[in-house]
Amino acid sequence: MTRDRDPAGRPRNARPRDALGRPLDRAGAQDAGEARIPDDLALAGPDTARLADEASWKSGPAHERDLWQGLAQVAVGLTHAHRGNARGAATLLSRGAQRVRAYQAQAASPSDRDLPYGIDLAAFLAASDDLAARIERDGLAGIPAADLRPRLTTAAS
Repeated sequence: MTRDRDPAGRPRNARPRDALGRPLDRAGAQDAGEARIPDDLALAGPDTARLADEASWKSGPAHERDLWQGLAQVAVGLTHAHRGNARGAATLLSRGAQRVRAYQAQAASPSDRDLPYGIDLAAFLAASDDLAARIERDGLAGIPAADLRPRLTTAAS
């Protein structure tokens, strides 16, 4: 069976989704007892950075969407790496870093560009770029576990 793909060639998921794009339970699946994130949840930037809410980029201010979506994509890339999917890891690490750079390019102030909400974007992007390059070059076998857990915020925050 051929998987449904979008015009860019990325796989689509036919699973039903809620208003924020989160997958809904499959027909006949039992509830895992895990609380859902409320659809109307609104967090300030610092809370969002601490909680790393998966849907924050969808509900945050429009001028911050590239930041939150990029950080989410890096997080998914790290998840792929933890699960042994080198190709998915490298792709999403790079794609996420590209989005964060798009946010930096349009940021209104130097503090938004460099340390929004205490996030050290320069260090985080360097770690993401380095990890993606190493995975593409050498695979996942020699990557230390600590490298798959980059710091998001500065030590002072």
